[in-house]
Parts: sequence; C-alpha cells; structure tokens
Amino acid sequence: MARKRRRRVVDLARESRTLPNLITMSRILLIFPIVLLLDNYSPRRSFAATMVYLLASITDWLDGWLARRRKQVSMLGKFLDPLADKLMVSSVLVYLVALDRVPAWLVVAILCREFTITGLRTIALTEGLVLSASQEGKQKTALQMIGTMFLLIHFRYPVWGLEGIVWGGRPVVVDFHEVGVVTLYLALAMAWISALGYFVAFVQAVQRRAKAAVAAAAAAADPPAPGPPHV
Repeated sequence: MARKRRRRVVDLARESRTLPNLITMSRILLIFPIVLLLDNYSPRRSFAATMVYLLASITDWLDGWLARRRKQVSMLGKFLDPLADKLMVSSVLVYLVALDRVPAWLVVAILCREFTITGLRTIALTEGLVLSASQEGKQKTALQMIGTMFLLIHFRYPVWGLEGIVWGGRPVVVDFHEVGVVTLYLALAMAWISALGYFVAFVQAVQRRAKAAVAAAAAAADPPAPGPPHV
C-alpha cells in the first residue's frame, strides 16, 4: 500500500511538470493580474486586464489541445482544468460585482449553475457515468467569456470608421458595459437551458443502467433451455 502511494505521488509530480498542466496552472496565476489591473477610472488599465483575460482564455483551449496532441492527458489535468475555469470565472465576476460593473444577482445565478452542474457531474462519476459537454454548454461558455471580456473593457469607445459621426445628437459609440451585461443575460439563459439538459441526461443514464441491471438479473435467474442432445 505504501509503495503504491509513493508511486502515485511520483506520478502526480511527473504530471505536474508536463507542458499542458503547467499552462493550466499558469491560468490560475493570471487571475491576480486581472483583478489588480481593473480600475473604474482607467480605461488603459481595464484594457490591459482584458488582454490578460484573453490570454487566459486562449490557454483554456491550448492546454487541452497540447495534452491530446502530445498524449499527455492525465488525472491531474482532468482535475486542474475545470478547477482553473471555475476559479477564473468566479474570481473575475465577483470582482466585477465589487466594482459595480455587473448586478450581484446575475453573478449569483451564474455561479449557482456552475456549482450545481459540478456537483451533478461528481455524483455521476461516483456512479460510473460520464456527462459529456453539450452544445448548449459550449455556447454558454462562449457567451460568458465574451460578456466578461466586454465588462472588463467597460468604457465607451467610438465605432471604428464612424468617428465624429453624430446620431440623435450624440456621437456613435459602443458602450462595452451595456453590451457585456446583455451578453451575460444571454449566457445565463443558455446556462440554465444546458443545466436542464445535463439533468435529463443524468436521469436517462441512470434509467438505462437500471434497466440493463434488471435485464441482466432476469437473464441470470432464467438461463436458456438446453438444446437437443447431440447424437
């Protein structure tokens, strides 16, 4: 037992040094410069925070791609990748609430969904079931990333090519704060639609396994009749 435990520790240490897992861990570290750069009075600092957030979002795709390409998919990576995603989303959104850039209830609704599905997937794994990411879940992730990025930019900027043009007595600008909030509303709707899909998939998987177990038990209790004797 002790030898097996030491071997597992050595395996984890080896896995922690692979490039995909190093990139995943770097994504967790990028949370700190993002929140430190955010400033309600400095468009430059907010834009810098957005660029760091964009870099972190790229690493979310890069680590999985490298793990598959280099055949370095590991148990540590399967644990760290969703953990890094949850930490990134939770930390940035909570900090945006503190800066009054996003309604608190919206962030609570988003985080409740995230932790609910994480718990459901944990229960499914303990039952030997795997809940694959749905198309709605991927759309939710994309909308959430874009909405958060707009909220990080926050300020109003003129539309490229339309500088100096006035509409309704006002210059034509993009209010990144308003666009970000609307995009997060869409992400929230898609989040709970996908959550319903996960619950349905979980119930169906449990029912299929129960039916298979009943069929197997019936077959074991009622073996097939023997065939005619050989002459």
